[in-house]
Amino acid sequence: MPKGYRFSKSVRREFFDQVCGGQSIRGAASDLGVFYNTAWVWWRDAGAMKLHRGKGDLGLADSGDRDRRGGRGHRFSYDERVELMRGLDRGLSQAEIARGFGRDRSVICREIKRNRSPDGDYHAGLAHARATQNAKRPKQFKLNDTRLCAQIEAWMDDGWSPKLIAEVLAHDHPDDKLMQVSHETIYTSLYVQTRGQLRADLHKCLSTKRAARKPRGRTERRGKFNDVITISKRPAEAADRAVPGHWEGDLILGSRGTSAIGTLVERSTRFTILLHLPTDHTAESVAAAMIAAMSELPAHLRRTITWDRGSEMADWADIALQLQAPVYFCDPHSPWQRGSNENTNRLLRFWFEKGTDLRVHTAADLKHIQDTLNKRPRPTLDLDTPADRLNALLAQAAA
Repeated sequence: MPKGYRFSKSVRREFFDQVCGGQSIRGAASDLGVFYNTAWVWWRDAGAMKLHRGKGDLGLADSGDRDRRGGRGHRFSYDERVELMRGLDRGLSQAEIARGFGRDRSVICREIKRNRSPDGDYHAGLAHARATQNAKRPKQFKLNDTRLCAQIEAWMDDGWSPKLIAEVLAHDHPDDKLMQVSHETIYTSLYVQTRGQLRADLHKCLSTKRAARKPRGRTERRGKFNDVITISKRPAEAADRAVPGHWEGDLILGSRGTSAIGTLVERSTRFTILLHLPTDHTAESVAAAMIAAMSELPAHLRRTITWDRGSEMADWADIALQLQAPVYFCDPHSPWQRGSNENTNRLLRFWFEKGTDLRVHTAADLKHIQDTLNKRPRPTLDLDTPADRLNALLAQAAA
């Protein structure tokens, strides 16, 4: 018998029961009157499965998935291993145990041979933890493929998000798993050193420009007012996006709020219009830019406008009169009520970085960026582009 096994089988099993139940090796050894070094030898010889480490306290880190599935065609579940242990304790043969499980006798034989302890005992908790640990095989990291990396880099250089890239790859290569990758794998390559072959500076192409993932903070607030028509009075047809012509708008602010660009997003097609505000973003300037831009649309594509309660919309009544489109306002501190616009503004931060002077962008620059964004596939549009969707509406109206 190996060194450290002079204690009875029942003592060793009780020790393993406690550790598999979350007790530390030191604590279990103390409870059973076993020297710590002896208990550690038992654990080492049992497979030395990974342990939680704290201030002198060790406990089993992963006893495996306690999946209740089992039977033919499945791996052994924890419940099956418990029944197998009980059957062996009762002296049942492997053939009898196999019949009870509906499995072949050879499966029972392999399970016992692979996962029993060095002293020949089969313990369900240890066997499940050992099997789980042995089943964890390292997988090849997908972003070691130079062709795939080159495609991802090209799209990210154009402002595409990892989520969009993952969906377009799956759409374009449905039968080629080597050309598909999840957005989390892309983020892993961006934020974890030595993972994949993407450029080290590629995280700067994300809309946030962050070198690490962070939770979002509170939305920036500006001067606001209350004498408005609230979003609760907006027609119900605007909510389901079935009818086009309902727009959401807001400002993207530059450094210290001294510069701004107006954004308008159509809820049904996600088509975006950028408002050039070269000198200021007062109520008069915003109203003039909005009226000029939206007057080019046919009447059936400017049904309503929804905006935040910023002071730049103080002339909302004049805008509604000139465009023949009522203006509605979100509830205070409720930016999610303009979800399409909020998401679009996040995408636009790829070009309009926070803390920069937005007055450097000319009207031609805004038109180029607007066209680039409107020609980008959107998952919410089944990978159609906003420009295609809007052109289809215009063609339908002309016909």
